[in-house]
Amino acid sequence: MAVSTTPTTGGNARPARRPRGEGQWALGHREPLNPNERTKKDDNPLNVRARIENIYAHRGFDSIDPADLRGRFRWWGLYTQRKAGIDGGRTAVLEPEELEDKYFMLRVRVDGGQLSLAQLRVIADISERYGRGSADITDRQNIQLHWIRVEDVPAIWKALEDVGLSTTEACGDCPRVVMGSPVAGVSAAEVIDPTPAIDEIVERFIGDPAYSNLPRKFKSSISWLADMPYEVNDISFLGVVHPEHGPGFDLWVGGGLSTNPMLARRLGVWVPLAELADVWEGVVGIFRDYGYRRLRHRARLKFLVNDWGVEKFREVLEKEYLGRALLDGPAPELPEKPIDHIGVHAQADGNRYVGAAPVVGRTSGEQLRKLADVVEAHGSGRVRLTAYQKLLVLDIAPEKVDSLVSGLREIGLESFPSVWRRSTMACTGIEYCKLAIVETKARGQQLVERLEQRLGDLAGEDISIHINGCPNACARTQIADIGLKGQLVMGPEGKQVEGFQVHLGGGLGMAEGQKAGFGRKLRGLKTTADELPEYVERLTRRYLAGRTDGERFADWVVRVEEDELR
Repeated sequence: MAVSTTPTTGGNARPARRPRGEGQWALGHREPLNPNERTKKDDNPLNVRARIENIYAHRGFDSIDPADLRGRFRWWGLYTQRKAGIDGGRTAVLEPEELEDKYFMLRVRVDGGQLSLAQLRVIADISERYGRGSADITDRQNIQLHWIRVEDVPAIWKALEDVGLSTTEACGDCPRVVMGSPVAGVSAAEVIDPTPAIDEIVERFIGDPAYSNLPRKFKSSISWLADMPYEVNDISFLGVVHPEHGPGFDLWVGGGLSTNPMLARRLGVWVPLAELADVWEGVVGIFRDYGYRRLRHRARLKFLVNDWGVEKFREVLEKEYLGRALLDGPAPELPEKPIDHIGVHAQADGNRYVGAAPVVGRTSGEQLRKLADVVEAHGSGRVRLTAYQKLLVLDIAPEKVDSLVSGLREIGLESFPSVWRRSTMACTGIEYCKLAIVETKARGQQLVERLEQRLGDLAGEDISIHINGCPNACARTQIADIGLKGQLVMGPEGKQVEGFQVHLGGGLGMAEGQKAGFGRKLRGLKTTADELPEYVERLTRRYLAGRTDGERFADWVVRVEEDELR
């Protein structure tokens, strides 16, 4: 085979420079390594648990090795939280040790969003005993606690593990929580309950050193219903009926948001329930072996899928990791309307489930403890978390629904919320997060209250608002009707203040006729945090006054002139 040459002075020729490797292990590219890869190479992050239990919990925060503190701790759900009083203008300026407090955020895995009352009570107790009452429901179906001391972590782990919960690989470059439908196993519309596959994946692979060193985080979703944001995960399985082989799952790969958003792509295959775990393992294996490790900002699976395309990805999956061909499959059928499960709904067994909304996912140990009491008093033993920072109570007898709804309302959980409370999410924000630039949770609560006062419920409308404290899109900024990315903006007095870049009209393909797409960014469209409620109110009034019959907010945004959106 001829070798390409590049002419040089003097008429000599030399071989062309080989393209720089992307750190793909399968191609022999293991150098150079970025700092994160060096940390993982030096010691498998799972090993840090022993040091936490045997050294750091006894000697305290100041004894923690920096490589463990800012790296390997994440594999056990631990991030140092932001030191109070540091404004957003200093987020990108200060060193990590200057930003961080001597307390931790602790993320508890809730795979499939499924919690028993015993588990809920333990989380509530940990929150009140060790976390100053803090607790947030995330849009990944996790519970996040704050103010955790390293001295208390072993006791917390024991309490969680005694009821079947863990923080194993809740963060880090590894398989994160496996998301699932909050109505799996009870929905009248569900044909196959995929919970056994979720359980199998967690049992076989979570905490396995073979998959604990991935190029970046790996996000999974498995649901028969289109009630998960399946297009923004590294891997998603969505229910579908094959015309010959019956019910199974459609496979999507390569989704992710952050600063370079991409939507997942259908591989075009049909996977039976019994093979979900094996196919999941194959996709994770491809990511581990072929994922880009040289540059951290290109290390998510979405970049590999984008470069390879679905045909090559499927070929490698079948030939190198499964050793067999997968069946071609049809695209899934989507529901008439998006599903969020809020309100009262019939289960397949004749009971009811009730979905309720805290405000922007913010809850507390006290509220979770009271929730367990209310649920138990109404004859249920199960609570589920959603991918939209909400929660569900299952197995309620029809005659007890009204009493449950009232009981939830008394503890601050609303089963018939306004559109604003129902459809507003917010990430952790500057209160605790070292990456954040602006406050989010409190701003979100204030925004919901203001819109309810000025615009009312707007029953029947669906306008989602996602508030993020930085560009990383933990609250899925780009796929909201109104996405708000935190940044510093120029205030009315000529000084930088907290504010947001505005994204408009984003969304996913969650129902018939909906097309997934990222929000429209208009040049210079920003708002200060103080002016945010007024801006959203003005924008909403323009939409309500100018839309055509049945026109969705996202479609109106695309149609109107830019001046209407400012």
